Amino acid sequence: MSNWLIALLEIIKITVPALVVFFTVYYLMKTYLDKQYQLKVLEFRQNQGNTTIPARLQAYERMSLFCERIAIPSLMLRLREEGQTNALLRMAMLLTIQQEFEYNVTQQVYVSEQLWQIIKISRDNTVMDINGLYEQVDPTGPSKELAAMLLSRSESQSSNSLNTALLAIKKEASILM
Repeated sequence: MSNWLIALLEIIKITVPALVVFFTVYYLMKTYLDKQYQLKVLEFRQNQGNTTIPARLQAYERMSLFCERIAIPSLMLRLREEGQTNALLRMAMLLTIQQEFEYNVTQQVYVSEQLWQIIKISRDNTVMDINGLYEQVDPTGPSKELAAMLLSRSESQSSNSLNTALLAIKKEASILM
């Protein structure tokens, strides 16, 4: 029995230090690998930021351009022609607004949901202004009539929804810088 006890003590003398070394190495390796993982995540985020920030800034530029292009004075300069009727001008304006919106719809991925809603409301308000004033004119009348009414309303509304959208775009874009 004493041989049995001596053998057990020898096994314990070998096993305990081996277990201590094993758990120490395990702890050190786990700590090292966790740190390496955190560094890789940080590196990935930095690389991702380097690619998404330019895309987001470009989206803000596109949204600003969209607001400028669907503003009533801008639409008038591009679309109004001599001999055009109120109905043709209205239709050209609404079609242009829709095309501009469809062209820029993918930019919503890069802007906040709140900003995207502001831009959509601005577009809708512009369409409602056009339709509201169109109802007050003769559809077959000269487009000068509708154009004058739209420009007059545009000048009288110093803080219209497109200006609000442009301010919101600038504010959100300034956060990135």
